Amino acid sequence: MRSRLILFILTLYLGLTVLGCTSKPATDNSADAGSNGTASDDATKNGKEPREHKEHKEAQQEKKKEPVVVPAGTEVTVSLGSALGSKLSQSGQTFTGTVSQDVSVGNEVVIPKGSTVSGTVTDAKPLGRFAGGASLQVRLDSIKLNGYDLPVQTAAKSFTAKGKGKRTAVLAGGGAALGGIIGALAGGGKGAAIGMAAGAGAGGGGAAFTGNKDIVLPAESDVSFELTQAVKLERM
Repeated sequence: MRSRLILFILTLYLGLTVLGCTSKPATDNSADAGSNGTASDDATKNGKEPREHKEHKEAQQEKKKEPVVVPAGTEVTVSLGSALGSKLSQSGQTFTGTVSQDVSVGNEVVIPKGSTVSGTVTDAKPLGRFAGGASLQVRLDSIKLNGYDLPVQTAAKSFTAKGKGKRTAVLAGGGAALGGIIGALAGGGKGAAIGMAAGAGAGGGGAAFTGNKDIVLPAESDVSFELTQAVKLERM
């Protein structure tokens, strides 16, 4: 009887010992939860940007890099770098200038004032040399942006003058025509020349006459060109 009791106690002791060795301590989930909850804070303290903020910033940067489109019909006003004229210039001659007014798309300035431009004189005929009077036609070809020349397509800007003898001359477009008419009524041929020059200045286009014969666009005159095709600008 006594031997059986001792055997039972030994068996029970061995069973408890084995059970104690195979059991694992409980996992402390509260520590993990606390560490997960402060991950973004720890990243910020360590100088590392949280992942969601980084992704948002990258998306904004990609959006800024998308090209902006300047639609057809947009007006680009240019200040001429040198004088152009029906007698001064020749067909095929190039000219330079600068953008005199910011060009914006929405609230964003896409072509800033002061940008360098280049263009071509597509037609230049002095008064009296060809039938139909004097004519001057210019076209804008490119705008320098971000260090390179961007080709553009614009409608040609035309100026014409018709004369009969030496007493009358009319400039098509701007205030010069009205000035010439007033001058002719006031003082004949001489008055027409004076009135034409004054009217051109009042018209804002900068067009004038030397005497009553030829069209002249003085240096720093503003000439507006209209884009005939949309222009895609890459953001830097």
